[in-house]
Amino acid sequence: MGSLDNKTVLITGAASGIGRAAAEAMAKEGANLVLTDIDVPEGKNLAAKLMKEGTKAIFLQQDVVDEARWGEIVEEAKTEFGGLDVLVNNAGIAPSAPLTEMTLEFWETMMEVNVDSVFLGTKYAIPAMRERGGGSIINLSSIAGIKGNAGMSAYNASKGAVRLFTKGVALEVATENIRVNSMHPGIIRTPIWGKMDDSLGGGIMPRADGANDVDVDALAQGMNIPMGHSGSPQEIANGLVFLASDASSHMTGAELVIDGGYTA
Repeated sequence: MGSLDNKTVLITGAASGIGRAAAEAMAKEGANLVLTDIDVPEGKNLAAKLMKEGTKAIFLQQDVVDEARWGEIVEEAKTEFGGLDVLVNNAGIAPSAPLTEMTLEFWETMMEVNVDSVFLGTKYAIPAMRERGGGSIINLSSIAGIKGNAGMSAYNASKGAVRLFTKGVALEVATENIRVNSMHPGIIRTPIWGKMDDSLGGGIMPRADGANDVDVDALAQGMNIPMGHSGSPQEIANGLVFLASDASSHMTGAELVIDGGYTA
């Protein structure tokens, strides 16, 4: 018996990084999976892999800022699996720029992808969860939603918004057995670091093996992470499984921080 048996889970940004790790971890716990991403080849590959391993899973292409598509995705989950029990609002972006060099378009894109998508996903998931008698919504914020970083003010603002949006919605639906919590990863080894510069001030360094990547552990050390190293997507996925399952049944409006002690 898995902790997510008979639960249908929708994960956005599922093709790589934390989203992919979450899908794999939840599959092992018996979940039915609706996986979405703009990366169609990798998303399809993941769904095929999980189905081969015995998981009921489908992949659907989704741009998370398209409101009409959210309605279609939730209806597809209901058609395929009979309903929706868990939403993981994982999709997001993390570009950086000094404030005085930031364009309005840059700011608006950050808010659209990181905040509007969470609003839309939550809005469309709640009615489906009411039909099931409850559910769990997990919004991916960040330690950047708790603590500021030079050069990342737009990202800080977007993740801070997710943090407090989560709390407000949690109070709206607390009596309906729908739980809404935020996850706050720290420095985690995912592909997103290959798209960032050194604005964090932690010494983002190319990997010694020349891969198109950065030395995330060197970054963690430069940022004085108390545990001295970065985290893995699997460690965040373990927390997501907990928040998705009935093991966290008395948690709502809460923040789960997994950051190696950075915000302690």
